[in-house]
Amino acid sequence: MSFETVDGTLNISCSMVMTTALAAILLLIGFWIRKKVNFLTKYCIPAPVVGGFLFMFITFAGHQSGAFAFKFDTTFQSPFMVAFFTTVGLGASLSLLKKGGILLIVYWLIAGVVSIIQNCISIGLANVTGLKYPYALLAGAISMIGGHGAAGSYGSTFTDMGYPAGITVGAAAATFGLIFGVLVGGPVAHMLIEKNHLTPDNSETLDTSVEEINAGHGEKLTSLDILQNVTSILFCMALGTEISGWIGKLIGMSFPSYVGAMFVAMLVRNLNEQFHWYHFKFPLVDGTGDIMLNLYLSMALMSLNLYQLLDLIGPVLLIVVTQVVVLVLLSIFVVFPILGKNYDAAVMCAGLLGHGLGATPSALVNMTAVKDKYGMSRKAFMIVPIVGAFLVDIIYQPQTIAFIKFFVQDFAG
Repeated sequence: MSFETVDGTLNISCSMVMTTALAAILLLIGFWIRKKVNFLTKYCIPAPVVGGFLFMFITFAGHQSGAFAFKFDTTFQSPFMVAFFTTVGLGASLSLLKKGGILLIVYWLIAGVVSIIQNCISIGLANVTGLKYPYALLAGAISMIGGHGAAGSYGSTFTDMGYPAGITVGAAAATFGLIFGVLVGGPVAHMLIEKNHLTPDNSETLDTSVEEINAGHGEKLTSLDILQNVTSILFCMALGTEISGWIGKLIGMSFPSYVGAMFVAMLVRNLNEQFHWYHFKFPLVDGTGDIMLNLYLSMALMSLNLYQLLDLIGPVLLIVVTQVVVLVLLSIFVVFPILGKNYDAAVMCAGLLGHGLGATPSALVNMTAVKDKYGMSRKAFMIVPIVGAFLVDIIYQPQTIAFIKFFVQDFAG
């Protein structure tokens, strides 16, 4: 860490290790604040968002007053993000698909169509408001379906393409979506259940033993187990990044490295289930992914320049609110009937509003609130997390990249 005063402003430069340490400290502060503030826990505001935004406001105050400014070395930020999505891919067992049946396929397709609609809304409102296409797309499926991780990744890509507020806009849109997602999911399900006099189906025969696929069984981890699983993550990151680079050259535009890493990881996971190359430990991989995502988000948010967002907040918020209204209407009048107009369908609508506007944990929070009041829906609790966690990416990622290719690459500048 170094200090230098320029024109009356104290410039504080942090090395990559110091930057990472500060991100970790802010993450812990975020967890502590969440425990103390019920609102943050109730509405599932992530700890890195709490800690990162807190520091972002501190740096904003320093910028506005001219008293101090921070300069961060965020070298580790991109690897953290790639590592997280790699662990998502490693959690994607095809065995899960066999347990979901036709309802899983239907819900998966619905989520995919929703992601396309969200991108169309973003582009349409960009033309109305004059918001640049990259910023508009960041308020579409990238942030709504993809969440904070995807928003940060694509935001970084757009920043590299010449749109400096990319990461800031993505983080803001993802946060708005997260809040709205947990605010509307439960009430919509409540309305559907009460209006249609729905009750849980206690005679469900669906195989819901998903826990057996991605679960630990109390075995003690050895150093070899840890080495094998960490090596698997690093291998998928390396190969996936190279593949993303090749794809980028092929299509003539920047291609997110985490997308390639995630799909390589999916391939490795399912090949390993067939050939048993190493002892896959999902709890270890999942925990590693959580840490990587939290550090990535904390680092990304604490280094944001809030003042870059001031001129964009109106159009971005308009797009997000429109996304919320459209998805609520779709859930009530389209998705609910397609899924069967029963109790499971109502709970799944709550889940869709959670991960369709924010993140998979938001979906689980919404469905848990419904379950606690009305009863369990095993189908919903199995299918929604599977689709929200990784299956929807198979549809949402390619079409989002197509939107970027057409509207950003061709219209940039």
